Amino acid sequence: MKAESPIFAAIDIGTNSIRLAVVRKEAGQGFTTLAQHREVVRLGEGEFDTNQMTPDAIKRGSLVCAKFAEVARGFGAQEIIAFATSATREAENRDEFVERVREQADIEVRVISGVEEARLIWLGVSSGIDLGKRKAILMDIGGGSTEVIIGNKQEYLLLDSLKLGAIRLSSRFFTSAKAYTAEEFAQAQEYVRATAGQLSRKIGQVGFDIGMGSAGTIVTLGEIIARRNPEGRDGAGRQPSFTLRDLRATVETLYRLPLEERRRVPGMDANRADIIVGGSAILLTLMEMFHIERLTVSERGLRDGILLDHTLREEEEREQYQEVGVRRRSILQLARACNYEGEHAAHTSFIALRLFEELKKLGEHDYGLAERELLDYSAITHDIGNFLSHSNHQKHAYYLIRNSDLLGFNDTEIDIVANVALYHRKGFPKKKHENLMNLSKAERRLVAVLAAILRVAEGVDRSHLLLVKDIRLERLSNSRRYLLTLFSDADCQMEIWGVQNNRDLFEFLFEAPLHIQVVPLSEAPKLAT
Repeated sequence: MKAESPIFAAIDIGTNSIRLAVVRKEAGQGFTTLAQHREVVRLGEGEFDTNQMTPDAIKRGSLVCAKFAEVARGFGAQEIIAFATSATREAENRDEFVERVREQADIEVRVISGVEEARLIWLGVSSGIDLGKRKAILMDIGGGSTEVIIGNKQEYLLLDSLKLGAIRLSSRFFTSAKAYTAEEFAQAQEYVRATAGQLSRKIGQVGFDIGMGSAGTIVTLGEIIARRNPEGRDGAGRQPSFTLRDLRATVETLYRLPLEERRRVPGMDANRADIIVGGSAILLTLMEMFHIERLTVSERGLRDGILLDHTLREEEEREQYQEVGVRRRSILQLARACNYEGEHAAHTSFIALRLFEELKKLGEHDYGLAERELLDYSAITHDIGNFLSHSNHQKHAYYLIRNSDLLGFNDTEIDIVANVALYHRKGFPKKKHENLMNLSKAERRLVAVLAAILRVAEGVDRSHLLLVKDIRLERLSNSRRYLLTLFSDADCQMEIWGVQNNRDLFEFLFEAPLHIQVVPLSEAPKLAT
């Protein structure tokens, strides 16, 4: 019997909230999430004036940690790692809290520095985006501190931690439930500018290409802005984004509302309404200071970084993880979560990509690496609908792909991958189909071509026994037909039937019949790698 991958958990003890993630480690591919929980505990409430965590805060925090540890062990977690940030590291009585957690939860809390927090946040957020050759600036606004990082695909270039947080600033400038004036808000902004002035000069020297933000304040503001201005959503990707102009208008509305009205703002997290003005003052001021015109929101953060840092402790594992890339890693995580048949999926992808290249050599399409990549992902996920039901599993695959949080993709790319999986068994893509209405004519044609290729490739491994080791596609000019050669030393009758039953879309698009033959491996060209 195959041994289960190790299960472990991470607890992120923040100033505002405590978060839990329980995961199963996957060899070379990071981890699969089994459970996630979050509780607002306000660990830093009342602390920043006295440098003491209150007895109630210690009680709330240790109780939540104990409950989260119980949940993690219920999933079979073999190890629980817990990191504490600003509220704990600055409290003079932090040892009391750490000891209480040790007694109640039987876990050791590691109190980390602001710079280490920034490093882990960058690891978590950057693992969910496809930066390419770009540099990104990331701001993570917590309850007690704000971490600012600049990094690229390979490494971080700047790490800093500012003593600016939504709870910290609110306890200094926004303590009542009233509405605030522009002058009162400006005082908070001036404090932020004074605190971040030196960092601003460093950022100007390092430079960046795109802006990103994470943690609760920024996620909440992103949702409020999206509700206020739905047509202004950035259509380039799954991750929401907003402009400095939209943020400024939203913040001006928020601080002019009393607390009870603020709670009712569409998109507002009610548990954050009393500290959102303080968090907004930090974000707006930093975006202005750093000249960030658009901010992309990430829901990943410290907890994800803790998990990855723990998972990839071996250098070889870290290198393997980085080589895979965020997009492919995300696809594989979805496929694994659906208990996909890995060998069949990989072999179908191999055959599909060989067909893609053979057709390109014949001049039947001029698609490149981007389209080839989408075909690969469609082949990997084409059968994941079996996780729900074999009957009409192509429809289930479409739903799972379309509604999963695939990282590094934009909406159009996910639409294409999902639709190719949908049409891998039967049906001809048509403009009137509701699932194709968001795609252009050229994109619908791409779906049809990739689906035709995938449909034939699926037939080539009809038995799921990986009998066909390679293929060759020829166009016979004397009779205007295609000849597909399957290289195998096995009895491939099921594979022949599979191709014959799946060639309809191929023949329709490429306007010629497809014939099949099987020849021994000894006659095969050198296998593609």
